[in-house]
Amino acid sequence: MTKTIANNRLMSVDVLRGFDLLMIIVADRFFYNLNTAANTSLTKTLADQFEHPEWIGFHLYDVIMPLFLFVVGVVIPFSLGNRSKETYSDFKLYRHILKRFVVLFILGWIVQGNLLELNISKFHIFSNTLQAIAVGYLFSCIAYLNLSKKGRYIFFVVCLVLYAVLLSIPSYFGHNFELLPEKNLPIFIDQQVFGPFYDQTQYSWLLTGLGFTATTLSGLFAGELLLSSLSRKKIAQYLLLIGVTAIILSLIIGIWHPIIKKIWTSSFVIFSSGISFVLLALFYWLVDVQGYTKWAYPFRVIGLNAIAAYVGSHVFNFSLIAKQIFFGFEQFTGAYYDAFCDLAGFGILYFILWYMHKNKTYIKV
Repeated sequence: MTKTIANNRLMSVDVLRGFDLLMIIVADRFFYNLNTAANTSLTKTLADQFEHPEWIGFHLYDVIMPLFLFVVGVVIPFSLGNRSKETYSDFKLYRHILKRFVVLFILGWIVQGNLLELNISKFHIFSNTLQAIAVGYLFSCIAYLNLSKKGRYIFFVVCLVLYAVLLSIPSYFGHNFELLPEKNLPIFIDQQVFGPFYDQTQYSWLLTGLGFTATTLSGLFAGELLLSSLSRKKIAQYLLLIGVTAIILSLIIGIWHPIIKKIWTSSFVIFSSGISFVLLALFYWLVDVQGYTKWAYPFRVIGLNAIAAYVGSHVFNFSLIAKQIFFGFEQFTGAYYDAFCDLAGFGILYFILWYMHKNKTYIKV
């Protein structure tokens, strides 16, 4: 925990992180319960967009996790660059990176690995966004510290090409594989390695670390662009151009190598990274170039305490807490009561985050 924040932080990055967390914390449950109550074509469309597609394709909800990894990558050149200037030894630098990796992995166990149930039969080794971030962060930091800029670009391409090739080969170890649920290589590897600790979902984790790393690296490239000597206006234009180009490229690649979030295909990495670049360009242009900051304050409050917001929203059911406090409102809200409590629960969490921000208390790992 710290009482300060870095002076060289770009507000737009914190605001973008807060926007992303808002989608994780409340949007999916709210739109689901809103559609349950209203049952209109509009609310159904919104609810569908806040669920992952069955397999191939992309919904708005699919950008949340890669955007989280992307923003972590954006910050790496800022944080590691500062630590290098502070005469950190290599040992201290790597100790900091490894410590963050371990803490993120443990928090992932708490959030979705069922660690707090204290029941080994329900424990999952690798099953959470924070653990994906840990993997992407570790290898992206190693690449940033040990490879040239060109070397990092090559490493990024190698991750994507290698993963795409591995997914495309039809058979390994006497087993046939396809890009289908339950029949793909990443799921098979997770099942074999994790055994009884496999999370029994269609999501892959271990081999998919190549995709997690590539996504985080894409954010690192954006962070290096933000630190460049170009004018802020030029930076915003380049971010937008890179994002649009990546989206178009991914759609072309997707004809042969489909966009599948659940196993994080290489086309998905390029597509979601493209969207992340576009979002960063938009937030950077509005906040840091044009100086429109008042609207962004609530998002920044959330973004500055991202770990507290994410872990708190998963460990504590704020919607249920809201039901205990606002039970009298059910008679007025009727079928919309659950949706109301989702917003009220978020209000409780936001008040906690706002209070921490007012007292300059920030939880970091």
